[in-house]
Amino acid sequence: MTTVGIIANPAASKDIRRLVAQGRVVPDWEKVNIVRRALVGLQSAGVSRVLAMPDSGQLCRRAADDPSVGIRPELLPMSPRYTEGDTTRAAALLADMGAGALITLGGDGTNRAVAVGTNRLPIIAISTGTNNIFPVLVEGTLAGIAAGLVASGRLPLSDTSVVSKTLQIWINGEYQDLALVDVAISRERFVATRAIWDLDTVHEVFLTRAEPAGIGLSSVGGRLHPVSLADAGGLRYRPAGPSDNGATAAATAITVTAPVAPGLVHPVAIADWSLLPEGVPVDLQPRHCTIALDGERTFTLSPDDRAQVILARNGPPVVQIPRTLRRAAELGLFSSA
Repeated sequence: MTTVGIIANPAASKDIRRLVAQGRVVPDWEKVNIVRRALVGLQSAGVSRVLAMPDSGQLCRRAADDPSVGIRPELLPMSPRYTEGDTTRAAALLADMGAGALITLGGDGTNRAVAVGTNRLPIIAISTGTNNIFPVLVEGTLAGIAAGLVASGRLPLSDTSVVSKTLQIWINGEYQDLALVDVAISRERFVATRAIWDLDTVHEVFLTRAEPAGIGLSSVGGRLHPVSLADAGGLRYRPAGPSDNGATAAATAITVTAPVAPGLVHPVAIADWSLLPEGVPVDLQPRHCTIALDGERTFTLSPDDRAQVILARNGPPVVQIPRTLRRAAELGLFSSA
C-alpha cells in the first residue's frame, strides 16, 4: 500500500512580517484548496492511503470534503498541542508508520520542524509561509503527482531528490538544534516576536543556501556569492553595524541591495563574508544574544555559553518536482498500453 503523509501548518504566513513588511497571508481556505488539489494528484498517481497531522484549522479534513476527492486522509494517532512540536512529532510518526513521502504546507520554519523529527522522508515542500527558501511555489496537483511517484518507488530518489544541508547548533559541547536554511545571531536578548526581519539587529548569519531569487537573509548572501541546495558548502556573512561597545563596525567591504523581507528592498552593508565548508565547526563569539533558526529567534545565549555552528549534508531529501515529472514522462509512467 502506497502511503503519503501531509503536514499542513495553519499558522504559516501569519507572523509579524505581515505587519512590518508586505508579507503575504495565505488564508486557511486557500490552504484547504491546495491540500484538495494535492489529494487529487495523489489519487491519480495510485496512492491509496494518506496520513495527516491533526491541526487547529482541520485543513486536511476540510480538503477531503469534495466529490472530486476519493482519498479520505487518516489523522495521525497523536494528541495535538497546536505548537511547533506537533509538526516534529507528526514527522517522526509518519516515518515510523511507513510513509513513502511527505507533503508539507508551510514555510522554512515548518520544514525545519519536520527535519527535527526525521530526515528519512522525501519532502515535497509547498510554500505557504512568509519568507520561503526551502519550500517552493508549486501547483498542489503537481506536488501530489510527484509525491505519489516517489512514494510508490517507481522513481529512485537519486533521480528525483537532493539531500538537504543543515546547520547544527552545539552549545557547551552538546547538540542543541538545527536549521535548514539560515542561522542568525541576533543582538536581541529575548525571543519576543521571534521573526527576524531587521538586519540592524543581526551580528552574523550562516547559510546553507544563498539564493539571489530568494527573500530575507538568504537573498543577502545570494548577492555576495550564490550557493544552491545542490552546491557543496554554504556561506557566512556579518552585516556592518554597531559593535558591542556602541562604536561603528569595521570598514565595510561591500554594500548589497536585497529584498530583506517581502516588499522591503534595502541596502545592506557587509563587514565581511566567506564561504562555509561542510563539517568544520565554527565557534561563535561569546556574548548576550539570541539564536534564530530559519528566520525565528529560538533560544538565548549568555557570554558563559560556548556555541558552535556546523554545516552538514544530513537533512531530508527534497523532491525536485520538475525533474521528477520529466523523468516519469521519459520512462513512460504517464502512458498506458
